Amino acid sequence: MHQQLSLVGFVASGNKGLARLKMDCGRILSTFPMPPRFIAKQLSRPSGLFAPIISWLMNRHNAKLNAFALDQLRLTRADRVLEIGFGGGLNLPFLIERAAFTAGLDRSPEIVKRANARFRDQIRAGRAEFREGHIEHIPFETGSFTRVCTVNTVYFWSSLDAGCAEIRRVLTPEGAAIIGFLPKTHMDKMKMPGDIFTSRTEDEVIAALRRNGFANAQITRPTPQTAWAVAVASA
Repeated sequence: MHQQLSLVGFVASGNKGLARLKMDCGRILSTFPMPPRFIAKQLSRPSGLFAPIISWLMNRHNAKLNAFALDQLRLTRADRVLEIGFGGGLNLPFLIERAAFTAGLDRSPEIVKRANARFRDQIRAGRAEFREGHIEHIPFETGSFTRVCTVNTVYFWSSLDAGCAEIRRVLTPEGAAIIGFLPKTHMDKMKMPGDIFTSRTEDEVIAALRRNGFANAQITRPTPQTAWAVAVASA
């Protein structure tokens, strides 16, 4: 719980213009209504004029899930952590502050460019690195990380097995993976385009982790009533 409170502090301290941004986003979205398919594509890979807006909306909507997922990492100062699909960068200050090294992987070149500019000092110090790519081919060496975290990305994986296998590959033998997502029973209610979003059940995610060499894979959530879920597994 202490880490979740710390994340809230990071969000508050890093967004002094949050009220203005919220107002501006509301004006833009009311002026330029976005069809569901456009929103789905932007959630999958933010780009163009709306990339900053989508990133902000993702940060705001996913704050509680992200905070709970980060808490499951149990980070130490010695950890090397990879966040896959870091999007708006909500988790990055928290990870960089607490881990020895933080890497980020995202499908969107614009998102990666923004992270490189935002964290240029940490990159120069050798404490952070951000790359464009896909989970099916993670562009990092085998055994590079002690922790891997990804939130709300499983819907865009071409294969759960391919994604879990790559996460296992880049983890050290004592590493751990954290996967946060909205299970199929709730995701299907959102009626996202099926060719962009693939809903996943909790059992499917856990089974893929186990098939690809993860031990003690299990689902956790803060309360039984919480819609979203976090899969925790050790390598």
